[in-house]
Amino acid sequence: MTDDVAVLGAGMHPWGKWGRNFVEYGVAAARAALADAGLEWRDIGSIVGADTVRGGYPGYVAGATFAKALGWQGARVASVYAACASGAQAVNTARAQILSGLADVVLVVGADAAPKGFFRPAGGDRPDDPDWLRFRVLGATNPTYFGLYARRRMAVHGDTPEDFGQVKVKNSALGALNPNARYRKAVTADEVAASAVVADPLRLLDICATSDGGAALVLSGMDFARRHGVPDPVRIRAVSTVTPRYPNTVLDLPDIATDSAVAVQPTAETFRESIARAAYEEAGIGPGDLSFAEVYDLSTALELQWYEDLGLCGEGEAAKLLREGTTALGGRIPVNTSGGLASFGEAVPAQAIAQVCELTWQLRGAAGERQVAGARVGIAANQGLFGHGSAVVAVR
Repeated sequence: MTDDVAVLGAGMHPWGKWGRNFVEYGVAAARAALADAGLEWRDIGSIVGADTVRGGYPGYVAGATFAKALGWQGARVASVYAACASGAQAVNTARAQILSGLADVVLVVGADAAPKGFFRPAGGDRPDDPDWLRFRVLGATNPTYFGLYARRRMAVHGDTPEDFGQVKVKNSALGALNPNARYRKAVTADEVAASAVVADPLRLLDICATSDGGAALVLSGMDFARRHGVPDPVRIRAVSTVTPRYPNTVLDLPDIATDSAVAVQPTAETFRESIARAAYEEAGIGPGDLSFAEVYDLSTALELQWYEDLGLCGEGEAAKLLREGTTALGGRIPVNTSGGLASFGEAVPAQAIAQVCELTWQLRGAAGERQVAGARVGIAANQGLFGHGSAVVAVR
């Protein structure tokens, strides 16, 4: 592949509940990424903002919002919205601008000041909106879906609540080592089991919180990186932004029913599996080439599902992989070395960008106590509401 894009800078505003405007978090992250890249804001040719959302709907035009806060300087601007995949879409937009020659260096920013509690749709009647319908017809919050996925894994693969709890134990231990994480305390399996049931079988510590936070990246073409004195940067080699295929036979947010497979043969892979496959094909790698992975652990059970979707193991083998310590730091394929959403919580437009920040620091060998030895290839994977795929492959 000759179309790599260099990651010159990565920066974050720590996750938490700070009670301030999301712009403040994004600007702090942007300035940290610029400092990491050794560049000034006036050096940036384009800025791409991942839209901040309110109740599932774009609330702010993020690109121009951050450009104004940093100081108008004439840069190109774009804003993208893909719910939880917004950050990956922003990275993809920046990459397209760089590879097309529209900009030499691009700043990507996402930030949020999330509402307290679980996400819910904005007010008003929207009967053509599946996200609104699931609340209005079923009262199905996000944790309801997480619980359904967990029940499915228990029924189909024999996973147990104890397996789910061990995911939290693993991720909390790594989050305790991450200065940007909101929750920096390792928890025990007993503490997970003692936390309140939210959506049976999932307990409070099985489900990620909503958070404030920000993340930013400075991306450039390889020629610009070399001219800037960075001959061997971390490189983005693939970005997957695929959509599902009909019929979709596994219940998925925000839909409240699956497509019928009576008349059409189901595809050979699920939506999330197709996200990973597209990233692998573009990067020219396979799951066996990975050094580590960052996945979207909205719940502990969903992290296990990602092990299989990424091809780290066969179908139904995720819990075994976890029990053997394969996905822990020091294992064959560490997963969520950042601590994951278990340790951060959701700051929707920032989280896919934050995943790439973790890829960058790991591939640079700059992740401190949570460093994966000899890291050379990493993947970040998640999905966005309404069928937005999201995966980024980075290499060193």
